[in-house]
Amino acid sequence: METPAIQVNSLSKTFTKAKIKALDDVSFEVETGTVLGLLGPNGAGKTTIVRILTTILKPDSGSAKIFGLNLSSQANLIKRQFGLAGQYAAVDENLTGMENLVMISKLTHLQKRTIKNRCFQLLEQFDLIEAKDRPLKTYSGGMRRRLDLAASLVNTPPLLFLDEPTTGLDPQSRLMLWESIEKLVKEGTTVLLTTQYLEEADKLADQIVVINHGRLIANGTPSELKNQLGTSIVTLTFNDIQQTKSAFEIVTSDIKNKSVIEETSIKILTEDGPKTALQLLRLIDSSALVLTGLNISEPSLDDVFLSLTGLNNHE
Repeated sequence: METPAIQVNSLSKTFTKAKIKALDDVSFEVETGTVLGLLGPNGAGKTTIVRILTTILKPDSGSAKIFGLNLSSQANLIKRQFGLAGQYAAVDENLTGMENLVMISKLTHLQKRTIKNRCFQLLEQFDLIEAKDRPLKTYSGGMRRRLDLAASLVNTPPLLFLDEPTTGLDPQSRLMLWESIEKLVKEGTTVLLTTQYLEEADKLADQIVVINHGRLIANGTPSELKNQLGTSIVTLTFNDIQQTKSAFEIVTSDIKNKSVIEETSIKILTEDGPKTALQLLRLIDSSALVLTGLNISEPSLDDVFLSLTGLNNHE
């Protein structure tokens, strides 16, 4: 049986000065050649996990292995196994694209005779050849993120950590970066991806781990997590938040299904969408509230996230 790319066992971390328990007994594994989507609200502990696994932080307790190497005793060997692209581009905007990659190559002790060819290869791979001699400050946001991803791959690591790599990018740039990530995985790279875009996790991830308040609250494939919610989502929409809150009180007093408020909509998880929708219509019709929309759909990863984390949950 192949050794997992990442093994995390009961990791805990508390930031004493801030009195924040960032991680609380978190465990999971990532198979080699797959993408793990690490999801959670802001402050849930996602970046703390990445910082521990990349040897930047030490956990208070628990253990982790990267390709079978022990994080606590073999950190120097582990550093050769991964690349890291953080939330902000770790490159110098006064240097050209080529100069940035050459600098990173030297910092990672790439053999001098291979540096030029490797940099050209990466610039071509990420569609940056034409911009290679331009200063980074002239690059668009998407170009900067692609260069940052290229820089994380200079030493051809088998494992790549991507901490919210597409934050702030326009849809076209995001799609280009997705294509680059998919290509890397097809070539055998293992990826741990943290993201706030659930569509991104749904598209790229083979496995999803959801963290909330430092604790692991779900672990499975996107399909498995969606199936846990039920077969249908009934969505009721109203004109304003006050009407939505009033409708929520009526709905939850009569129907015991899991329900959440999302802006001016109420989402009800159910095994029988049509039957529940009819019941809801009768309830709303008997009130003075004005229903502006009703929809029956299959659960999405957004629904899973809302249900698991309790965001906007007024159950």
